[in-house]
Amino acid sequence: MSEAASPLRANLPEFSVSEIAGALKRVVEDTFPFVRVRGEISNLKFHSSGHVYFDLKDEKACLNAVIWRGTAQKLKVRPDHGLEVVCTGRISTYAGSSRYQLIVEQAELAGLGALMAMLEERKKKLASEGLFAAERKKPLPYLPGVVGVITSPTGAVIRDIMHRLNDRFPRRVLLWAVPVQGERAAAEVAAAIRGFNALKADGPLPIPDVLIVARGGGSIEDLMAFNEEIVVRAVAESRIPLISAVGHETDTTLIDLVADRRAPTPTAAAEMAVPVRAELLSQTMELERRHLRAFSRAMSDRRQKLSSLVRVLPRAEQLFAQPRQRFDIASEKLGNALRQNLNAHRTHFLKTSALLRPRPIARHVEVCLQRTDVLGRRLTQSHRGHLAAARKRFESLSRILESVSYRAVLSRGFALVRGDDGGLKRAAAAIRPGERLELAFADGQRAAVADGTPAPKPARKPTPQSGSQGSLL
Repeated sequence: MSEAASPLRANLPEFSVSEIAGALKRVVEDTFPFVRVRGEISNLKFHSSGHVYFDLKDEKACLNAVIWRGTAQKLKVRPDHGLEVVCTGRISTYAGSSRYQLIVEQAELAGLGALMAMLEERKKKLASEGLFAAERKKPLPYLPGVVGVITSPTGAVIRDIMHRLNDRFPRRVLLWAVPVQGERAAAEVAAAIRGFNALKADGPLPIPDVLIVARGGGSIEDLMAFNEEIVVRAVAESRIPLISAVGHETDTTLIDLVADRRAPTPTAAAEMAVPVRAELLSQTMELERRHLRAFSRAMSDRRQKLSSLVRVLPRAEQLFAQPRQRFDIASEKLGNALRQNLNAHRTHFLKTSALLRPRPIARHVEVCLQRTDVLGRRLTQSHRGHLAAARKRFESLSRILESVSYRAVLSRGFALVRGDDGGLKRAAAAIRPGERLELAFADGQRAAVADGTPAPKPARKPTPQSGSQGSLL
Protein backbone atom coordinates (compact mmCIF):
# COMPACT_ATOMS: atom_id res chain seq x y z
CA MET A 1 0.00 0.00 0.00
CA SER A 2 2.82 2.38 0.77
CA GLU A 3 4.41 1.49 -2.56
CA ALA A 4 1.19 2.41 -4.42
CA ALA A 5 0.89 5.71 -2.56
CA SER A 6 4.42 6.94 -3.16
CA PRO A 7 3.99 7.32 -6.97
CA LEU A 8 0.77 9.28 -6.28
CA ARG A 9 2.57 11.74 -3.96
CA ALA A 10 5.36 12.11 -6.46
CA ASN A 11 2.83 13.22 -9.14
CA LEU A 12 1.33 16.09 -6.95
CA PRO A 13 2.81 19.52 -7.69
CA GLU A 14 4.52 21.38 -4.81
CA PHE A 15 3.56 25.03 -4.05
CA SER A 16 5.08 27.62 -1.75
CA VAL A 17 2.93 29.54 0.72
CA SER A 18 3.20 32.72 -1.35
CA GLU A 19 2.11 30.85 -4.48
CA ILE A 20 -0.95 29.48 -2.74
CA ALA A 21 -1.77 32.96 -1.33
CA GLY A 22 -1.36 34.54 -4.76
CA ALA A 23 -3.52 31.92 -6.43
CA LEU A 24 -6.29 32.38 -3.87
CA LYS A 25 -6.07 36.15 -4.27
CA ARG A 26 -6.55 35.89 -8.03
CA VAL A 27 -9.45 33.47 -7.65
CA VAL A 28 -11.22 35.70 -5.11
CA GLU A 29 -10.67 38.95 -6.99
CA ASP A 30 -11.74 37.39 -10.28
CA THR A 31 -14.88 35.94 -8.73
CA PHE A 32 -15.90 39.12 -6.81
CA PRO A 33 -14.52 42.04 -8.85
CA PHE A 34 -17.26 44.46 -7.72
CA VAL A 35 -19.78 43.83 -4.93
CA ARG A 36 -22.16 45.70 -2.62
CA VAL A 37 -22.23 44.46 0.97
CA ARG A 38 -24.66 45.53 3.66
CA GLY A 39 -23.77 45.28 7.34
CA GLU A 40 -23.20 46.99 10.67
CA ILE A 41 -19.86 48.67 11.42
CA SER A 42 -17.92 47.33 14.39
CA ASN A 43 -14.30 47.33 15.64
CA LEU A 44 -13.81 50.69 13.91
CA LYS A 45 -10.22 52.00 13.86
CA PHE A 46 -8.89 55.21 12.30
CA HIS A 47 -5.19 54.58 11.68
CA SER A 48 -2.59 57.35 11.89
CA SER A 49 -1.80 56.71 8.22
CA GLY A 50 -5.30 57.87 7.28
CA HIS A 51 -6.63 54.39 6.47
CA VAL A 52 -9.82 53.16 8.13
CA TYR A 53 -10.20 49.56 9.32
CA PHE A 54 -13.46 48.00 10.52
CA ASP A 55 -15.67 44.91 10.39
CA LEU A 56 -18.99 44.52 8.61
CA LYS A 57 -21.20 42.09 10.43
CA ASP A 58 -24.72 40.72 10.49
CA GLU A 59 -26.41 38.08 12.61
CA LYS A 60 -24.28 35.18 11.32
CA ALA A 61 -20.99 36.41 9.84
CA CYS A 62 -18.29 39.06 9.94
CA LEU A 63 -16.29 40.55 7.04
CA ASN A 64 -13.08 42.57 7.41
CA ALA A 65 -13.11 45.87 5.52
CA VAL A 66 -10.60 48.62 4.80
CA ILE A 67 -10.92 52.12 3.33
CA TRP A 68 -7.71 53.58 1.94
CA ARG A 69 -6.83 57.14 2.88
CA GLY A 70 -7.61 58.69 -0.50
CA THR A 71 -11.04 57.10 -0.56
CA ALA A 72 -11.80 57.94 3.09
CA GLN A 73 -11.40 61.67 2.42
CA LYS A 74 -14.05 61.54 -0.31
CA LEU A 75 -16.75 59.59 1.52
CA LYS A 76 -20.03 61.37 2.22
CA VAL A 77 -20.72 59.19 5.27
CA ARG A 78 -18.23 59.17 8.11
CA PRO A 79 -17.94 55.62 9.52
CA ASP A 80 -19.19 55.25 13.07
CA HIS A 81 -19.68 52.37 15.50
CA GLY A 82 -23.04 50.64 15.11
CA LEU A 83 -23.89 52.42 11.87
CA GLU A 84 -25.56 50.22 9.24
CA VAL A 85 -24.10 50.92 5.82
CA VAL A 86 -23.94 49.55 2.29
CA CYS A 87 -20.31 49.36 1.15
CA THR A 88 -19.36 49.05 -2.50
CA GLY A 89 -15.94 47.65 -3.48
CA ARG A 90 -14.03 44.52 -4.33
CA ILE A 91 -13.15 41.38 -2.38
CA SER A 92 -9.46 40.68 -1.92
CA THR A 93 -7.20 38.69 0.39
CA TYR A 94 -4.46 39.67 2.81
CA ALA A 95 -1.72 37.06 2.68
CA GLY A 96 -0.07 38.29 5.86
CA SER A 97 -2.86 36.86 8.01
CA SER A 98 -4.61 34.45 5.59
CA ARG A 99 -7.88 36.40 5.53
CA TYR A 100 -10.12 37.92 2.96
CA GLN A 101 -11.39 41.50 3.17
CA LEU A 102 -13.53 44.07 1.40
CA ILE A 103 -11.68 47.02 -0.19
CA VAL A 104 -14.32 49.75 0.16
CA GLU A 105 -14.61 52.26 -2.67
CA GLN A 106 -17.89 53.84 -1.62
CA ALA A 107 -20.11 53.79 1.48
CA GLU A 108 -23.68 54.91 1.98
CA LEU A 109 -26.23 54.56 4.72
CA ALA A 110 -28.23 51.37 4.68
CA GLY A 111 -31.37 53.20 5.71
CA LEU A 112 -32.61 56.50 7.05
CA GLY A 113 -33.87 54.84 10.22
CA ALA A 114 -30.40 53.74 11.28
CA LEU A 115 -28.97 57.22 10.77
CA MET A 116 -31.83 58.89 12.60
CA ALA A 117 -31.41 56.49 15.50
CA MET A 118 -27.74 57.39 15.71
CA LEU A 119 -28.47 61.12 15.58
CA GLU A 120 -31.19 60.76 18.22
CA GLU A 121 -28.80 58.96 20.54
CA ARG A 122 -26.16 61.67 20.02
CA LYS A 123 -28.76 64.37 20.58
CA LYS A 124 -29.82 62.85 23.90
CA LYS A 125 -26.20 62.62 25.03
CA LEU A 126 -25.45 66.27 24.26
CA ALA A 127 -28.77 67.45 25.70
CA SER A 128 -28.01 65.67 28.98
CA GLU A 129 -24.88 67.84 29.26
CA GLY A 130 -26.99 70.99 28.95
CA LEU A 131 -25.57 72.11 25.59
CA PHE A 132 -29.04 72.81 24.16
CA ALA A 133 -30.37 74.69 27.23
CA ALA A 134 -32.11 78.00 26.47
CA GLU A 135 -30.35 79.86 29.31
CA ARG A 136 -26.98 79.25 27.62
CA LYS A 137 -27.96 81.12 24.46
CA LYS A 138 -26.52 84.63 24.04
CA PRO A 139 -28.45 87.60 22.60
CA LEU A 140 -27.40 88.90 19.19
CA PRO A 141 -25.97 92.45 18.99
CA TYR A 142 -28.39 94.98 17.49
CA LEU A 143 -25.85 96.45 15.04
CA PRO A 144 -22.60 94.44 14.80
CA GLY A 145 -19.51 96.19 13.50
CA VAL A 146 -17.91 93.02 12.10
CA VAL A 147 -19.70 89.87 10.89
CA GLY A 148 -17.77 86.58 10.73
CA VAL A 149 -18.97 84.05 8.14
CA ILE A 150 -17.91 80.38 8.14
CA THR A 151 -18.80 78.72 4.86
CA SER A 152 -17.42 77.62 1.50
CA PRO A 153 -15.70 80.46 -0.40
CA THR A 154 -17.42 79.34 -3.61
CA GLY A 155 -21.10 78.88 -4.23
CA ALA A 156 -24.28 80.86 -3.78
CA VAL A 157 -24.26 80.93 0.04
CA ILE A 158 -21.58 83.57 0.53
CA ARG A 159 -22.97 85.64 -2.36
CA ASP A 160 -26.46 85.57 -0.85
CA ILE A 161 -25.16 86.65 2.56
CA MET A 162 -23.04 89.49 1.14
CA HIS A 163 -25.87 90.68 -1.10
CA ARG A 164 -28.35 90.71 1.80
CA LEU A 165 -25.95 92.50 4.15
CA ASN A 166 -25.27 95.20 1.55
CA ASP A 167 -29.00 95.69 0.96
CA ARG A 168 -29.88 95.98 4.66
CA PHE A 169 -26.88 97.56 6.39
CA PRO A 170 -23.36 97.25 4.91
CA ARG A 171 -20.96 95.82 7.48
CA ARG A 172 -17.39 94.53 7.44
CA VAL A 173 -17.36 90.76 6.76
CA LEU A 174 -14.59 88.30 7.64
CA LEU A 175 -14.85 85.01 5.70
CA TRP A 176 -13.28 81.84 7.10
CA ALA A 177 -13.28 79.45 4.16
CA VAL A 178 -14.04 75.81 5.05
CA PRO A 179 -15.34 72.72 3.23
CA VAL A 180 -18.97 72.15 4.16
CA GLN A 181 -19.09 68.51 3.11
CA GLY A 182 -16.81 65.50 3.35
CA GLU A 183 -14.40 63.93 5.80
CA ARG A 184 -12.58 67.18 6.77
CA ALA A 185 -15.63 69.43 6.98
CA ALA A 186 -16.52 68.90 10.66
CA ALA A 187 -12.96 69.42 11.94
CA GLU A 188 -12.41 72.56 9.86
CA VAL A 189 -15.76 74.13 10.82
CA ALA A 190 -14.96 73.55 14.50
CA ALA A 191 -11.47 74.99 14.01
CA ALA A 192 -12.93 78.09 12.31
CA ILE A 193 -15.32 78.75 15.21
CA ARG A 194 -12.52 78.40 17.75
CA GLY A 195 -10.21 80.49 15.53
CA PHE A 196 -12.60 83.45 15.49
CA ASN A 197 -12.95 83.24 19.28
CA ALA A 198 -9.15 83.16 19.69
CA LEU A 199 -8.61 86.52 17.94
CA LYS A 200 -6.98 89.19 20.10
CA ALA A 201 -8.53 92.60 20.67
CA ASP A 202 -5.31 94.35 19.59
CA GLY A 203 -4.52 91.94 16.75
CA PRO A 204 -4.41 92.65 13.01
CA LEU A 205 -7.96 91.29 12.54
CA PRO A 206 -10.93 92.59 14.54
CA ILE A 207 -13.01 90.22 16.66
CA PRO A 208 -16.41 89.62 15.00
CA ASP A 209 -19.49 90.69 16.94
CA VAL A 210 -21.55 87.83 15.50
CA LEU A 211 -20.78 84.61 13.61
CA ILE A 212 -22.77 82.93 10.82
CA VAL A 213 -22.19 79.24 10.01
CA ALA A 214 -23.89 78.65 6.67
CA ARG A 215 -24.39 75.94 4.08
CA GLY A 216 -26.88 75.37 1.30
CA GLY A 217 -29.39 72.55 1.24
CA GLY A 218 -28.60 68.91 0.67
CA SER A 219 -29.35 65.38 1.71
CA ILE A 220 -28.98 64.24 5.29
CA GLU A 221 -25.66 62.66 4.34
CA ASP A 222 -24.44 65.99 2.93
CA LEU A 223 -25.30 67.75 6.20
CA MET A 224 -23.68 65.15 8.45
CA ALA A 225 -20.66 67.38 9.17
CA PHE A 226 -22.96 69.73 11.12
CA ASN A 227 -24.22 66.84 13.26
CA GLU A 228 -20.74 65.92 14.46
CA GLU A 229 -20.01 66.25 18.17
CA ILE A 230 -16.85 68.30 17.58
CA VAL A 231 -18.86 71.01 15.81
CA VAL A 232 -21.60 71.06 18.45
CA ARG A 233 -19.07 71.49 21.27
CA ALA A 234 -17.21 74.24 19.42
CA VAL A 235 -20.48 76.19 19.05
CA ALA A 236 -21.29 75.68 22.74
CA GLU A 237 -17.85 77.02 23.74
CA SER A 238 -18.09 80.11 21.50
CA ARG A 239 -18.07 83.44 23.36
CA ILE A 240 -19.28 85.19 20.19
CA PRO A 241 -23.04 84.92 19.45
CA LEU A 242 -23.56 82.46 16.58
CA ILE A 243 -26.29 82.03 13.98
CA SER A 244 -26.76 78.62 12.35
CA ALA A 245 -27.92 78.70 8.73
CA VAL A 246 -27.41 75.12 7.54
CA GLY A 247 -29.65 73.66 4.85
CA HIS A 248 -33.18 74.75 4.10
CA GLU A 249 -36.03 75.49 6.46
CA THR A 250 -37.04 71.83 6.70
CA ASP A 251 -33.49 70.64 7.46
CA THR A 252 -32.57 70.35 11.14
CA THR A 253 -29.08 69.56 12.37
CA LEU A 254 -27.56 69.43 15.86
CA ILE A 255 -25.78 72.73 15.27
CA ASP A 256 -29.21 74.36 14.99
CA LEU A 257 -30.04 73.21 18.53
CA VAL A 258 -26.88 74.55 20.16
CA ALA A 259 -26.58 77.82 18.20
CA ASP A 260 -27.78 81.08 19.76
CA ARG A 261 -30.16 81.61 16.81
CA ARG A 262 -31.28 79.32 14.02
CA ALA A 263 -31.97 80.77 10.56
CA PRO A 264 -33.94 78.76 7.97
CA THR A 265 -31.67 79.97 5.13
CA PRO A 266 -28.35 81.85 4.78
CA THR A 267 -30.27 84.90 3.55
CA ALA A 268 -32.40 84.85 6.70
CA ALA A 269 -29.21 84.65 8.79
CA ALA A 270 -27.98 87.90 7.21
CA GLU A 271 -31.35 89.48 8.01
CA MET A 272 -31.02 88.40 11.65
CA ALA A 273 -27.46 89.75 11.88
CA VAL A 274 -28.14 93.39 10.89
CA PRO A 275 -31.18 95.68 10.84
CA VAL A 276 -32.44 97.54 7.77
CA ARG A 277 -30.58 100.84 7.55
CA ALA A 278 -33.49 102.66 5.89
CA GLU A 279 -35.90 101.42 8.55
CA LEU A 280 -33.47 102.44 11.28
CA LEU A 281 -33.20 105.95 9.82
CA SER A 282 -36.97 106.13 9.50
CA GLN A 283 -37.46 105.02 13.11
CA THR A 284 -34.88 107.55 14.28
CA MET A 285 -36.59 110.37 12.43
CA GLU A 286 -39.98 109.27 13.72
CA LEU A 287 -38.67 109.25 17.27
CA GLU A 288 -37.25 112.73 16.73
CA ARG A 289 -40.62 114.00 15.48
CA ARG A 290 -42.38 112.40 18.43
CA HIS A 291 -39.88 113.99 20.78
CA LEU A 292 -40.46 117.44 19.27
CA ARG A 293 -44.24 117.01 19.41
CA ALA A 294 -44.09 115.90 23.04
CA PHE A 295 -41.81 118.84 23.91
CA SER A 296 -44.10 121.34 22.18
CA ARG A 297 -47.16 119.84 23.87
CA ALA A 298 -45.49 120.01 27.29
CA MET A 299 -44.46 123.64 26.76
CA SER A 300 -48.00 124.55 25.64
CA ASP A 301 -49.50 122.86 28.72
CA ARG A 302 -47.12 124.70 31.03
CA ARG A 303 -47.85 128.00 29.30
CA GLN A 304 -51.58 127.52 29.76
CA LYS A 305 -51.11 126.56 33.40
CA LEU A 306 -48.98 129.64 34.02
CA SER A 307 -51.59 131.87 32.39
CA SER A 308 -54.28 130.36 34.62
CA LEU A 309 -52.19 130.99 37.72
CA VAL A 310 -51.56 134.61 36.67
CA ARG A 311 -55.30 135.25 36.37
CA VAL A 312 -55.88 133.92 39.90
CA LEU A 313 -53.18 136.09 41.52
CA PRO A 314 -54.39 139.44 43.14
CA ARG A 315 -53.20 142.84 41.89
CA ALA A 316 -50.13 144.54 43.30
CA GLU A 317 -52.20 147.25 45.06
CA GLN A 318 -54.12 144.59 46.95
CA LEU A 319 -50.98 142.74 47.93
CA PHE A 320 -49.23 145.84 49.42
CA ALA A 321 -52.25 147.66 50.90
CA GLN A 322 -52.29 145.96 54.31
CA PRO A 323 -48.48 145.96 54.81
CA ARG A 324 -48.41 149.67 53.95
CA GLN A 325 -51.12 150.39 56.54
CA ARG A 326 -49.27 148.40 59.22
CA PHE A 327 -46.12 150.39 58.42
CA ASP A 328 -47.94 153.74 58.89
CA ILE A 329 -49.27 152.66 62.28
CA ALA A 330 -45.87 151.40 63.42
CA SER A 331 -44.17 154.69 62.37
CA GLU A 332 -46.64 156.73 64.46
CA LYS A 333 -46.02 154.49 67.49
CA LEU A 334 -42.24 154.79 67.04
CA GLY A 335 -42.31 158.62 67.30
CA ASN A 336 -44.33 158.55 70.51
CA ALA A 337 -42.06 155.87 72.00
CA LEU A 338 -38.93 157.93 71.25
CA ARG A 339 -40.35 161.01 72.95
CA GLN A 340 -41.36 159.02 76.04
CA ASN A 341 -37.90 157.42 76.23
CA LEU A 342 -36.19 160.85 75.98
CA ASN A 343 -38.32 162.25 78.79
CA ALA A 344 -37.56 159.27 81.02
CA HIS A 345 -33.77 159.65 80.52
CA ARG A 346 -33.97 163.42 81.13
CA THR A 347 -35.74 162.90 84.44
CA HIS A 348 -33.20 160.27 85.57
CA PHE A 349 -30.29 162.57 84.66
CA LEU A 350 -31.69 165.48 86.65
CA LYS A 351 -32.16 163.33 89.73
CA THR A 352 -28.59 161.97 89.52
CA SER A 353 -26.99 165.40 88.99
CA ALA A 354 -28.74 166.79 92.07
CA LEU A 355 -27.04 164.17 94.24
CA LEU A 356 -23.48 165.08 93.11
CA ARG A 357 -21.31 167.54 95.20
CA PRO A 358 -17.95 169.25 94.31
CA ARG A 359 -15.85 167.85 97.20
CA PRO A 360 -16.80 164.22 96.93
CA ILE A 361 -16.06 164.40 93.22
CA ALA A 362 -12.53 165.77 93.72
CA ARG A 363 -11.73 163.15 96.38
CA HIS A 364 -13.00 160.39 94.19
CA VAL A 365 -10.86 161.60 91.31
CA GLU A 366 -7.74 161.70 93.52
CA VAL A 367 -8.27 158.13 94.74
CA CYS A 368 -8.68 156.95 91.17
CA LEU A 369 -5.46 158.67 90.11
CA GLN A 370 -3.48 157.04 92.92
CA ARG A 371 -4.82 153.62 92.08
CA THR A 372 -3.98 154.21 88.42
CA ASP A 373 -0.34 155.04 89.32
CA VAL A 374 0.00 151.86 91.39
CA LEU A 375 -1.43 149.71 88.64
CA GLY A 376 0.85 151.37 86.07
CA ARG A 377 3.99 150.62 88.09
CA ARG A 378 2.92 146.99 88.59
CA LEU A 379 2.24 146.68 84.89
CA THR A 380 5.67 148.06 83.99
CA GLN A 381 7.47 145.67 86.36
CA SER A 382 5.51 142.70 85.08
CA HIS A 383 6.25 143.66 81.47
CA ARG A 384 9.98 143.96 82.14
CA GLY A 385 10.04 140.56 83.87
CA HIS A 386 8.30 138.88 80.93
CA LEU A 387 10.73 140.53 78.49
CA ALA A 388 13.76 139.33 80.47
CA ALA A 389 12.48 135.75 80.66
CA ALA A 390 11.67 135.74 76.93
CA ARG A 391 15.14 137.10 76.08
CA LYS A 392 16.83 134.34 78.10
CA ARG A 393 14.73 131.64 76.42
CA PHE A 394 15.44 133.13 72.99
CA GLU A 395 19.18 133.17 73.61
CA SER A 396 19.08 129.54 74.84
CA LEU A 397 17.14 128.39 71.77
CA SER A 398 19.53 130.32 69.50
CA ARG A 399 22.52 128.50 70.99
CA ILE A 400 20.76 125.12 70.54
CA LEU A 401 19.87 125.99 66.93
CA GLU A 402 23.45 126.96 66.14
CA SER A 403 24.71 123.67 67.57
CA VAL A 404 22.42 121.52 65.39
CA SER A 405 22.34 123.74 62.27
CA TYR A 406 23.94 122.37 59.11
CA ARG A 407 25.67 125.74 58.68
CA ALA A 408 27.96 124.79 61.53
CA VAL A 409 28.84 121.66 59.55
CA LEU A 410 29.45 123.75 56.41
CA SER A 411 31.84 126.01 58.33
CA ARG A 412 34.03 122.95 58.99
CA GLY A 413 34.69 122.47 55.26
CA PHE A 414 31.67 120.46 54.12
CA ALA A 415 29.29 121.32 51.28
CA LEU A 416 25.55 120.72 50.69
CA VAL A 417 24.76 119.22 47.22
CA ARG A 418 21.40 119.81 45.49
CA GLY A 419 20.19 118.75 42.04
CA ASP A 420 18.31 120.70 39.35
CA ASP A 421 15.02 120.12 41.15
CA GLY A 422 16.37 121.38 44.45
CA GLY A 423 16.43 117.93 46.04
CA LEU A 424 19.32 116.87 48.21
CA LYS A 425 21.83 114.40 46.80
CA ARG A 426 22.72 112.05 49.67
CA ALA A 427 24.71 109.52 47.63
CA ALA A 428 27.08 109.59 44.66
CA ALA A 429 24.93 107.01 42.86
CA ALA A 430 22.04 109.52 42.78
CA ILE A 431 24.04 111.92 40.57
CA ARG A 432 23.75 111.44 36.80
CA PRO A 433 26.61 112.32 34.45
CA GLY A 434 26.16 115.84 33.09
CA GLU A 435 23.62 116.80 35.77
CA ARG A 436 23.75 120.41 36.97
CA LEU A 437 24.42 120.67 40.68
CA GLU A 438 24.25 123.47 43.27
CA LEU A 439 26.94 123.40 46.00
CA ALA A 440 26.17 125.32 49.20
CA PHE A 441 29.19 126.37 51.33
CA ALA A 442 29.29 128.29 54.57
CA ASP A 443 29.99 131.59 52.79
CA GLY A 444 27.83 131.16 49.65
CA GLN A 445 26.68 128.93 46.79
CA ARG A 446 28.30 127.75 43.53
CA ALA A 447 27.01 125.88 40.47
CA ALA A 448 28.72 122.76 39.11
CA VAL A 449 28.22 120.01 36.48
CA ALA A 450 28.87 116.31 37.24
CA ASP A 451 31.33 114.69 34.80
CA GLY A 452 30.32 111.10 35.69
CA THR A 453 33.77 109.88 36.80
CA PRO A 454 34.43 108.99 40.43
CA ALA A 455 36.75 111.36 42.28
CA PRO A 456 40.20 109.95 43.15
CA LYS A 457 40.72 108.97 46.72
CA PRO A 458 43.04 111.27 48.69
CA ALA A 459 46.52 109.89 49.31
CA ARG A 460 46.94 108.51 52.73
CA LYS A 461 49.74 109.85 54.88
CA PRO A 462 52.41 107.27 55.73
CA THR A 463 52.04 105.78 59.14
CA PRO A 464 55.15 106.28 61.30
CA GLN A 465 56.99 103.10 62.15
CA SER A 466 56.60 101.91 65.67
CA GLY A 467 59.48 102.91 67.84
CA SER A 468 60.46 105.90 65.65
CA GLN A 469 59.56 109.50 66.26
CA GLY A 470 57.68 111.31 63.52
CA SER A 471 58.47 114.78 62.25
CA LEU A 472 56.54 117.70 63.64
CA LEU A 473 56.63 119.55 60.29
